[in-house]
Amino acid sequence: METVLSLSQQEVQWLKQQVTLALEEDLSAVDAALDITAQLIDSDSQSQASIITREPMVLCGQAWVDEVFRQLDADVRIEWFAHDGDSVAAGQQLCQLSGRSRSLLTGERAALNFLQTLSATATLTAKYSRKLEGSATRLLDTRKTLPGLRLAQKYAVRCGGGKNHRLGLYDAYLIKENHIAASGGIAAAVTKARQLNPAKPVQVEVESLNELQQALGAQADIVMLDNFSLADVQQAVNTNREAETPALLEVSGNITDSRLDELKATGVDFISSGALTKNVVAIDLSMRIS
Repeated sequence: METVLSLSQQEVQWLKQQVTLALEEDLSAVDAALDITAQLIDSDSQSQASIITREPMVLCGQAWVDEVFRQLDADVRIEWFAHDGDSVAAGQQLCQLSGRSRSLLTGERAALNFLQTLSATATLTAKYSRKLEGSATRLLDTRKTLPGLRLAQKYAVRCGGGKNHRLGLYDAYLIKENHIAASGGIAAAVTKARQLNPAKPVQVEVESLNELQQALGAQADIVMLDNFSLADVQQAVNTNREAETPALLEVSGNITDSRLDELKATGVDFISSGALTKNVVAIDLSMRIS
């Protein structure tokens, strides 16, 4: 599985802000001295700690863990035994931390929260991506992300072998039912989009084969088939192939792993799923101090 493990400059900037907010939730300010429970431990005490997983997973979130302890205590050292995008077995040690006992305990929950959530998205994405192996169909995420964690979860999707849809409302058009109604139709909406931002990709969400024809006639770049039956998805693929200007086709709506085999067989370009980022169940992780 090919994964993209690099963080963009924008993602790094958001990462630092996310970690700061998480620490402020715990401490009221980014100051390890505000952890009153950790003050029960001698300030000179040094410890080692290991983070392990209790279940199989695809790792994601190293940089967030590193940033938690960088902001709390730059003297904490972390040695990783697995890396973002790696498949990890249950019981495997992910990393070892060493430093002030107080700092390790203060940063534990914030670090694990990021790691368990992002690894959950990467793990589910990998499960879905494996179903599409051997086909040209690619798995996409959506904007249905946890508030404040969009870029983090989209990075996690890449770690799991998926690809990113648009990041937000600013980098690509997605003309949906209400946009179409308010704009006076599909053709009018696409024409206006081209006039306003000719360099931006234009995607139209359609709910019928008739609307597909309209989107193709308007020369949309991508057409999203929303909640189409399998038979209609196949008909849409056939219609698109015969179009004067074919578009890329994306299937969305009620996507489960059990449907991926039949959907990829139709020849669609993309399958998008909000479940990758909104229906995640946190990975069971543990940090043990010695």
